[in-house]
Amino acid sequence: MGTLLTDVVADVAYDLRRLHGLWMALAFPQLRESHPVVSRWSPETTRERVSYRVWALLGAVGLLVGYPLAVLGLLVRFHVGQVDRTTARLGAVGTVLLATLVWGGLTALARVRFSAEGFLAVAAAGSVAVVSTILALLFRRFGGRTTTVVLAYPFAVVAVFLPPVVAALYSPALAAAVFPRSETLAVWVLDTLLDYRGLNTLIRRRFELVGVAYVGMWGALAVPVGWALGLLVTLANLVRPTVPDDGT
Repeated sequence: MGTLLTDVVADVAYDLRRLHGLWMALAFPQLRESHPVVSRWSPETTRERVSYRVWALLGAVGLLVGYPLAVLGLLVRFHVGQVDRTTARLGAVGTVLLATLVWGGLTALARVRFSAEGFLAVAAAGSVAVVSTILALLFRRFGGRTTTVVLAYPFAVVAVFLPPVVAALYSPALAAAVFPRSETLAVWVLDTLLDYRGLNTLIRRRFELVGVAYVGMWGALAVPVGWALGLLVTLANLVRPTVPDDGT
């Protein structure tokens, strides 16, 4: 137990030093160009020393928020890595085929076991999931970091968020579970996150949360959620870069 605690403290100290060093290098690029032991740059004039200490203090305060986010990013990166490894084993085509087979099988089963509404619910949910999976894989494979964060992550979240909402449009039983919770979430978002200069009032006047509007709501939520997950992983990569397969 003592060794584990020592390792955790050492890891936290490493993370904090790296994050603070990255912050300092934003205002003082000389730090990136100097050797950490032999010729590390240090402020010389009074103005440099004052600005250096103020910037360092701001960075220390920012770590109170930034470091917990970095830890959360490491957790998200771990799970994303698990998905990436599974996708790598199957290949992009294999992953799409697997998703198509799974949802196709569920749709065929729904055709036999459920009513027409239940069949349409599963078919619609499966279509959304498969298309979103394809788009997420395409942007993940052929885009850089920015494309991955801006597009791939939101489509991956869409593949998780939208299928049950789309299915609820055709299934009264599922609608009774999904739509009331969606309304509760919508009220909270409007009264807190979007309570700015009457923006929530404007949205309430122009949009009514019924039918396809639920799909639009969850599709819109998938974008910032995907961006947040992507940024958390990016922050984790800055703190602890991933090691390539060849170990370099």
